[in-house]
Amino acid sequence: PQHRMLLAMTAQVLAQVPAGRCEGTFVGISSSDYGRLLGLYSHGVSPYAATGNALSVAAGRVAFIFDRQGPAVSIDTACSSSLVALNIAVEHMRSPLHEREASLGCGINLTIARATTLGLGLAGMLAPDGRCKTLDARANGYARSEGVGALVLRRGGDAWGLLRGSAVRQDGRSASLTAPNGQAQQGLLVAALQDASTSVDALTLNEAHGTGTALGDPIEVGALAAVVAGRRDGELFALCVGPPTDGREHAQQPVNPKDYPGDVLAPNICFNVFYFCILGVIGIYVN
Repeated sequence: PQHRMLLAMTAQVLAQVPAGRCEGTFVGISSSDYGRLLGLYSHGVSPYAATGNALSVAAGRVAFIFDRQGPAVSIDTACSSSLVALNIAVEHMRSPLHEREASLGCGINLTIARATTLGLGLAGMLAPDGRCKTLDARANGYARSEGVGALVLRRGGDAWGLLRGSAVRQDGRSASLTAPNGQAQQGLLVAALQDASTSVDALTLNEAHGTGTALGDPIEVGALAAVVAGRRDGELFALCVGPPTDGREHAQQPVNPKDYPGDVLAPNICFNVFYFCILGVIGIYVN
């Protein structure tokens, strides 16, 4: 099913966007629930079972159907898979050999098998009520969801949006395998700003990962506040912070809250500056 949805989405995007010479295919994909289900039933075994469920074949199938002869890469970095795929696509296009090409960046996630959800629930990562409450005093986990998307990336010309820069980092040694690292996140923000050849002064909005957990949210916001406050010299400014607002919960990529009250801010989130919350968006004022 993930392969089929990727093909359908890619066809729609390429029909709407004249990409010209479009070569690279970069797909963020981190689950193969359907393959696990097939493994439980002998009638699910067929000559197509392996290629139809392999994550690596997802990008290859898109390249095959649409005759793309550039790199075809499937990336699995869990929640960040689509963003890392986008970063790799950007780096590919920056090469002088490929600067005249367009690349395709995709992401797909389906939650078909119960085992993964049950395991995450037992680990205490999921909200019992099935709702993300990011940056909220009630934050107690995230909610899984499904989604598919595709973007055509090219240099110059008319575009829906402009990507000035990107960066990828890992937490390294933190409190646990899945715990975030504030200093590493600070380094990521600084690297992304440097890659975009811009400064913190140009920021007006930060779409956070927003794990919706009592552990992750304060660390992420604290890292942002440290970078922002460290780059300002007594100037009063506002920076809006919040998860993407499309209301699709956590599709293993961004976190998007459906239930996001504007009057309850988690007491353990502190910017070391004045803060307020309104309409589900955090505004940071730094003096």
